[in-house]
Amino acid sequence: MSSGSIAEPNTMASEEGVPVDLYIYDLSNGMAALLAPSIIGRHVEGVWHTGVVVYEREYFYGGTGVSSCAPGGTQLGAPYKVERLGTTFVPFPVFNEYIQGLATTTYTGSAYRLLEHNCNHFSDEVAQFLCGARVPKHIVAQPERDLPPALRLALEAVLYKLVPDGDQVYANGVRHSRRDSPDFLTLNNQIEEARVASQELGARRSTLAEKLARKERRKEKKRKKQRGQDGDVADLDDDMAEAVEVVTEQRAALAGPSSRDLDAEADERLAEEQRRRARDPPIIYRDIDGAQEFEAFSKALEGAELNADEQQSLDELQQYLVQGEGSWVLGDEFLSFIGRVLSDDGLKSECRVGALRCLAAAALRDDVSLLLHQDRRHHALLAYAHRVDAHPPPEQLALAVFICNLFENTSSSEWLLYISEWEANGQTLSNIRVTTKVCVHCVLSEAGELRDAGTALLYNVATKEVKTVVFDEVCVELCMAVLQLVAWAPGEETLWRALAALARLGAHSAEVPQLVAMVGPDPSAFR
Repeated sequence: MSSGSIAEPNTMASEEGVPVDLYIYDLSNGMAALLAPSIIGRHVEGVWHTGVVVYEREYFYGGTGVSSCAPGGTQLGAPYKVERLGTTFVPFPVFNEYIQGLATTTYTGSAYRLLEHNCNHFSDEVAQFLCGARVPKHIVAQPERDLPPALRLALEAVLYKLVPDGDQVYANGVRHSRRDSPDFLTLNNQIEEARVASQELGARRSTLAEKLARKERRKEKKRKKQRGQDGDVADLDDDMAEAVEVVTEQRAALAGPSSRDLDAEADERLAEEQRRRARDPPIIYRDIDGAQEFEAFSKALEGAELNADEQQSLDELQQYLVQGEGSWVLGDEFLSFIGRVLSDDGLKSECRVGALRCLAAAALRDDVSLLLHQDRRHHALLAYAHRVDAHPPPEQLALAVFICNLFENTSSSEWLLYISEWEANGQTLSNIRVTTKVCVHCVLSEAGELRDAGTALLYNVATKEVKTVVFDEVCVELCMAVLQLVAWAPGEETLWRALAALARLGAHSAEVPQLVAMVGPDPSAFR
C-alpha cells in the first residue's frame, strides 16, 4: 500500500498524539454540480471521495481494495477540502495491523460498491478507530440524500462515465491493490527501506570517493612542494580541505540522529523487550478456555434484556472466542455492550464475572490490542477497573486475572501503562494509574487468591521497562505496598514475587532503596 518513491511514514507518536486529517475530493471535478440538476432535478455540490491522512500517509479505499500514498499523491491532485478530525494515540504497528485486517476482510476490492460500500464508509470506520471522529454525515449519506431509489442506477451509470473506475484512485500513476498479497504494506515498506539504504550507501560511497580524491590531491601537492612547486598554495589548499572536512563532520554530529538511527533505536528497544521477556516471562493465567468462558457468560445473561445491537455483540464474541475469528469481527458497538454489562447494576454479578473472564481469555490472543484501542472514547474497561475496591471479590479476582493476562503481549501490556490522561466520573485518570490502583488493592487484599493475582500483576508491572516521571511515582507506590505485604510474612511464592518485584522497582527508581532503608524490613532477612 505504499507508493514507489514515498518515504516510510514517521511512526513515532508523541504524547500529544498524531494528527488525523480527512482529505475530501470531488470525483466529478465540478461536473456533478453542472449535470445533477438535469438528471435528478436538484443541485449536488460534488461526488465525494475521501481519504484519511495519518502518520504522513493517505489511506483510501476503491475498486482494487485498500491503498495508501503520500498525502495528496493521487491523480485527483489537491483535495477539494481538508478537515482536521482530531489526534490519535494508536501506535502505528497497531494501526497497520488494523488496516491489514480491513483490507483482507470487509474492504477487499471485490466488496467495493460505488454507492453502498465505498471510500467514504472506509474513511468513516478508520476515523472512528483512530480518534473517535466521524466523516461528515452529508458525505457518507450522499447516495440516500441525493439519489431517489428509482434514479440510483441512472446516476451510477453517469458517475462511471465521469470516473471510469468508479471511486478508484491512482497514486502517483500506480494502481495499488490489497488483493496482490496480505503482506503488501510490509513488502513495500521493506522495498522502501532498501531503496533508502541504497541511496545512503551511494551517498557514503560518493563521500568516501571524494575523501580519497582529496587525499590524493594533497599527496600530489606535497610531492610538488618537495619539488619546490607551488609550496605555499599547496599548504593553504591542504589546510582549507581539512577545515571543510572537520566542519562537515561537526555539522553532521550537531544535526542529531537520522530517521535510520531512530529506526535502529526502536529495533534495539524491541530486541531488549524480547530479551527481558525471555529473562523475566510474565505471570499469566493460561488455564482459561475461551469457549467455556463464553458459555458461562451466555448462561449468566439468560433472562437479561438485550437489544439487537447487544445480541449482535454477543454473537460477535462467540465468533471471536469459540470459532477463532480475528478481533475484526468485534463491531463498533461491542465495547458499548461490555460497558453496559460492567456498569448495569440491574445485571447479576455473574454477568460481570463472565464478561471479565471472556476478556481474560481474549487477552491471551495477539490481536486483543485492536479491541483495547477501541475503548479510547469511553474508557469503559479501565473506568470499571478504577472502582475495583467497590466490586465484589469474584469480580475483583476476574478483573485482576484479565489485567495479568494483558501482559502476554507487548502491545496490550503497554496499553495498561499509558500515561495520557482522561476523565471519568469527574476524575482525571490514566491507564497507568488505574493499573497501579488495581495492583496495590489486590496485593494488600486479605483474600489469598486475590493476593496471589495481585502479586502476579505486581511482578508483571515491575519487570516492564517504562522511562517516565509518572513511573517513578508508581514505583514508590508499589514499593510501599510490597513493604507492607512483606511485613505480614506471606507464603514462599508470594514472598518471592514481592521481593523480585522490589528489586526491579529499585532499579527503576532511586527512591525505592531509600524507602526500603527507612521503612524496612531489610531484604537480606529473606534468604
